Amino acid sequence: MVVALLLLCKLSFTQKLDAYEKHLLIQGKDTLPYRLLLPVDYDSSKKYPLIFFLHGAGERGNDNEAQLTHGAKLFLKEEVSTTYPAIVVFPQCPANSFWSNVNFKMENNNRVFIFQNGGQPTFAMKMAQDLLMTIVQTYPVKRDQVYVAGLSMGGMGTFEMVSRNSGLFAAAIPICGGGSVEAAKYMTNTKWWVFHGAKDNVVPPNYSEEMVKALKDANAIVKFTLYPEASHNSWDPAFAEPGLLAWLFSQHK
Repeated sequence: MVVALLLLCKLSFTQKLDAYEKHLLIQGKDTLPYRLLLPVDYDSSKKYPLIFFLHGAGERGNDNEAQLTHGAKLFLKEEVSTTYPAIVVFPQCPANSFWSNVNFKMENNNRVFIFQNGGQPTFAMKMAQDLLMTIVQTYPVKRDQVYVAGLSMGGMGTFEMVSRNSGLFAAAIPICGGGSVEAAKYMTNTKWWVFHGAKDNVVPPNYSEEMVKALKDANAIVKFTLYPEASHNSWDPAFAEPGLLAWLFSQHK
């Protein structure tokens, strides 16, 4: 009985996720899977905010499903979809790529991340940027309400995507990520709400703390929430923040 109920719950959740349409961005021999959620009662004559969401390393692949593991259900909640109608996009990073230009090494059993300032984007970042521009040009997007968010690897990608597209995003939400502090000067036209877990031993919180300081030093407007008891999973408490979406959708260029 318990197994049957679990299977029913899983099926129900999968059916809900089917509201995210499956698409492929194809450029020559290159392909990027992505899922697209249009607002309830979508009207192409109206314009909508755009949310571009970058998943973590564990959801890489080409099944066009795993990228919805974290965060996707937030935008399916009735109270969210009716209060904040928006176009939501979840691209999927290939298994052999990474959203951001970052290397890491182990020192004293700790991961040390080395972020590059500029340089050529990774394959995944290039394709994601091309997808973003395609969505903006194809759908009725409010150009003053383009948002980017992501967790872990996607949090790193969030910082880099803003730095590579200065002036495009009204707001950004990087969760348990990090970035190049030297690139912070290119990110000041975007409002920030940064999240991290104080006990994160996968991506230590100092990477968000350093970015917050660099952004503030560059006169960016930044909110920072550090969860004292959270480890790497700081996305669940971040998604549960009562004022998160109200803050996000109040941001305009």
